[in-house]
Order: sequence, then C-alpha cells, then structure tokens
Amino acid sequence: MPAKPRSPILVGLLSAVGLAALSLLTFAVVSRSGGEPGTTTAGATSSSTTTGGNPPTTSTSAPTSTTGEDPTTTAETTTTTTTTLPFHAWVDRRTVGQPWGEAVTGILTFRGNPTHSWYGTGPVPETPRILWKYPEAPMGSVDELGDYWTGVTWTGQPLVWERPDGVTELIFGATDARVHFLDAVTGAPTRRPFFTSPGGHIKGTPTLDPDGFPLLYFGARDHKLRIVALDRDEPAALWSFDSDDEPAGRWWRDWDASPRIVNDLMFEGGENSFFYIWKLNRAYGADGQVTVDPVLLFKMPIWNDELLAALEPSRWIGPRWESTSVECSAAIFEGRVYFGNSAGRIIGLDITNVEQGEAPLVFDFWVGDDSDASMVIDGEGMLYVPVERKRFLPRGREVGQLVKLNPYAPDDPFVWGMFSLTDPPYWGGLFASPALGDGVVYAVTNRGYLVAVDQETGEETWSVDIGAGAFTGPRHMSSPIVVGDRLVVATAGGRLQSYDVTDPRSPVLDWDLPITDGAIEATPAAWNGIIYIGSRDGFLYAVGE
Repeated sequence: MPAKPRSPILVGLLSAVGLAALSLLTFAVVSRSGGEPGTTTAGATSSSTTTGGNPPTTSTSAPTSTTGEDPTTTAETTTTTTTTLPFHAWVDRRTVGQPWGEAVTGILTFRGNPTHSWYGTGPVPETPRILWKYPEAPMGSVDELGDYWTGVTWTGQPLVWERPDGVTELIFGATDARVHFLDAVTGAPTRRPFFTSPGGHIKGTPTLDPDGFPLLYFGARDHKLRIVALDRDEPAALWSFDSDDEPAGRWWRDWDASPRIVNDLMFEGGENSFFYIWKLNRAYGADGQVTVDPVLLFKMPIWNDELLAALEPSRWIGPRWESTSVECSAAIFEGRVYFGNSAGRIIGLDITNVEQGEAPLVFDFWVGDDSDASMVIDGEGMLYVPVERKRFLPRGREVGQLVKLNPYAPDDPFVWGMFSLTDPPYWGGLFASPALGDGVVYAVTNRGYLVAVDQETGEETWSVDIGAGAFTGPRHMSSPIVVGDRLVVATAGGRLQSYDVTDPRSPVLDWDLPITDGAIEATPAAWNGIIYIGSRDGFLYAVGE
C-alpha cells in the first residue's frame, strides 16, 4: 500500500510563493547563447574555453516558478499552421525517450541516451526468478588506498547490444578492475575480460560507440579514461588520458561518469574537477581495424572562488567540504551540454561551435549540495536535477533535493523543488537519477522512499517506503527505470521490485523479488524480457521468467 504523504521536511513541493521571502545565493545564467529550445544560435560570451566562465553573480531574490515555451508552432492567424523543424544536429528533442543511434541496437550508455531518458525494452517479467548469476566466485579487489571493494557499484548499469553476429552481449565494469563481456541469454563469457590495472575499479557505466565503430569508452579508479577496441582477438586499449596529467586538477582523480559520444566528440567530466571535450577522429586503418586519434578541443575547471566561498560554512563536515568533482554523466540537448558537480554547481555550455574550440558558458545555477547523480532532460529541454543532502547548507532547504530548472529562463530558471531533507549526521537527498514517466517524475530518495512527482507542478502524487531507515547504513543509490507500463526499482536492501504504472500518478506493486543480502547500488538494465542487475555482493544477476 502507498504510504501517506510525509511532512515537507521529508518530501514535498517547494512553491515560488513560499520562497518569496527568502534571501539566497544564486549562481545565475551569464548568457543566452545556445538559443531557445529548438533553435541553434552560437552566440559569444566573455567566458574562455579554458576557464570556468564569468563568475556567478549574487542574487537577493528568491527563485520563482517559470515554464518554457514550445517554439515549434507558428502564430495563429485565420488558420493554425504547424511547422516541423529539421532534426537538430546536437541531440534533437524528438530523441527524448528513444534509444540512441541508428547503427547499433541496444542500451549503449548510462540511461540509454544523451538525455538519460530511455531505459530499455520489455516486457518486464510477470513471475520473475533469477535465471543465472555471474561469476562463480565474487568479484572484488583492493584499491590504491588499501580498501577492499566487491561487486558492481554505483552507477554500474550494464550495457546490452545486438552484435552483428547475432549474439546479444552484456558489457559491464566491476570492482575486480575488469570490464566483463557475457552472453546476455546464458551468462557465459563472450570475450576475455579487459583488465585495467591493480586498483583500477570501474564504478560507472561504460559507453559503446553509438555509430557502429567497435569502440568502448570508460573510466576507472586508476585515474585513467580509456578507449578500448573490440575488433581484435582480445579487447585492446587504443588510448587513455590520466587525470594526474592535469596540473590544475583538484580534489580526486577517478572517472565515474559515462562518456557521452555525439558527432565524433567525447564529453566527459572527471573527479579532478575539470570537464573535457575531445574530437575522436574515429576511422579504420589499412588493416581494417578501428583507430582513434583524440584531440582535445575544450577543457574547463568547474569551480571558482565564489563557489568555494559558498561552501565554506560546510567545512565542519571534514575534507569533503571542498570537493568540486564531476561524477555525473553529461546530458546533451539541442546544442547544449549540461552537468553538475559535487559542489552543487549546475553548468550548461553552448557546443554548437565546439569544433572551433568554443563552448561558452550559458547556464550556471547553484543547488547548494552535491549533484553527483545524473540529471534528466525532458522534451522541452527542462532539467530534473537530483541533489544530495550532505553539507546541510541552508540552500538545500530553499531549493530542494529534486529540482526542476528551465535553462532558457536566464533571470530565474527555478521551476520547482521537491524535498528529501535530513539532519546531521544522516545523509539525505537523492543519490540516484530520476526517471521520466507519463507526466510524472519517479525518484528514489536516500532515505528509502520511492516517489512520484507531478512533472509540471512538483507536487508529490504518491510515495512508498522501500527501505526507510537504511540511510543510516547502505544508501539508496540505484536509479529507477521505466519500461512500458512498468517501473523497476532496485533497493539498498538487495531487492528488485516492479510497479504497474498504468496510472502513472499512483503505481501499484507487481512483485518484490529478493536478489541478495548485499546492497544494490547499480542501476538495472531491461532487455527483451530480462532484467540485469549488479550487486555489491560480488555478482551480476539476470532476472526473467
């Protein structure tokens, strides 16, 4: 049964009226280049391609509710005329909710596409059971700090794709410092695992090239971002970039984000607090084997003095107070790339002229706490940003922990905010990415609630306890997925659940399957009747009929 709505300190609507009397710090938009939704305008700003752009400004006014306008219809005179816009070269709005790329069939990156809005294919099993688990012994190894890690961690969503030879292949990284390749039906290995290095755990989700090149992109905890060829007898590294080679880097050196591949470019943020864009120059050599020759087009430090000053009151939490790393995967929509950092800075860059080395800052907003989970973008270009509650700054009580932003309203992009607050020392907010449903947004809070939120108003329409109280131990970090009329969720308590969302505003539990005694942090992948999910117990599981 759904739980009763909780008080606003747990989760609720943050209205513009309620904010009107608040004084807050806003990292404001500094330019409108990049165009309105559905247009391509590469305007210039005073930000440099090697700096974080103009410093955010201070506002004493509270955010107010805003909505975006759809520019795809013409003005009405005696008749109404609809104009069909040509496809936008930089991730058209019509790709929201759709698989990415035409050359390869499958789940090719974290959350399926550049807007993080496609989650796989059904049907979801009606009477589920564990079909197989891999491997025979638990995966795990010791990292560079001497800590032993096991299994598949956050974000850890497996890739699934249909190979040209007819094999459906599953690809995932794990804490044994390997990328594994399995037959998605049987669980048998299809290739030798690719080993990074001792301590080179793979936390995030790899990306398979969406344009048909036999290339795999991923980062690891050995500080390296890699491109691996899959057309050799064994997977072979063609290129790597070491975060230690960034002299101005700060905070940490891992690569957690899923690399975003669009138009022969790779977009990636690192825990060294830089964001990078490379031209890949993919090709085939005289021997017929794939090649790459990446050239760095753009890099940007994603902190500045004003951001660090805003974080200063959280110094009491320990060394993490000054973290500014990028752990989320970048999202791209119609000429802009968006990402957040662990200091709560949400950034948008105009990429329409990036091949000339230009990516001006066009959006800059501060949510007040870590935004490590990846945002989602809807068909109007609105951003749904998950925010953690670890610094316990006042800003988190002002804007919320699931925040809808309109990046095309530069004076006040705030639309609504939903709360999931905690008090020290318990972490709250969202460590998982939300999922778009039919007029609603589904989210899992660290406190252990699965919620449905009205996409337009931010009103919580439904919630259920999936392990409340577990935030004192394992954190709820697995992102929900929507497949057809089913919502699939993995919990920190090691369970997999399916909800009927025929009524999207009031889901009904279909089934609740225990998978493991270990925590599940990774995000599930659904493909042709089977759900794949990794666990911290050391194994990856296939669940089906």
